[in-house]
Amino acid sequence: MIVTADLFDAHPDKLQVLEAQFRSFGKVRAFSGPAATVHTFENHHPVKAFVEEPGEGRVLVVDGEGSLRVGLMGDRLAESAMRNGWAGVVILGAIRDSNGINALQFGVKALGTTARRAAHPVPGERLVTVTVAGAIIQPRDWIYADEDAVLVSREPLSA
Repeated sequence: MIVTADLFDAHPDKLQVLEAQFRSFGKVRAFSGPAATVHTFENHHPVKAFVEEPGEGRVLVVDGEGSLRVGLMGDRLAESAMRNGWAGVVILGAIRDSNGINALQFGVKALGTTARRAAHPVPGERLVTVTVAGAIIQPRDWIYADEDAVLVSREPLSA
């Protein structure tokens, strides 16, 4: 099981800590894996396209620019991510359908919830370097998440 405090204590010089208070959704409260990144603003369509692909144990990191106006993931997208082998999702933004996500054997970290979804598809940027809550995240960096924090490392680490 991942304990971010222990991991940070063991490797403080190799980790970035995301400086946001993420809420935990889903039954899986801790997860880790290499990052796949997407930048999108108030539009869930780029997230949908990603989670329909094989996750291969990766963590999807969504830079939603911190907007809480539009949900970037709902229960159907979370279920798709779970079914396709994603380790978890970290969203700098909002989700919707939190009760449905909470019923899944899957982990999602997000800033909050809303009922609103995107009205029109807008392209996002995939597999790009993103800055999320003060941390610079590149595709293939390692993400470690539990109920206390989300951490980023350039390489896999163990406590």
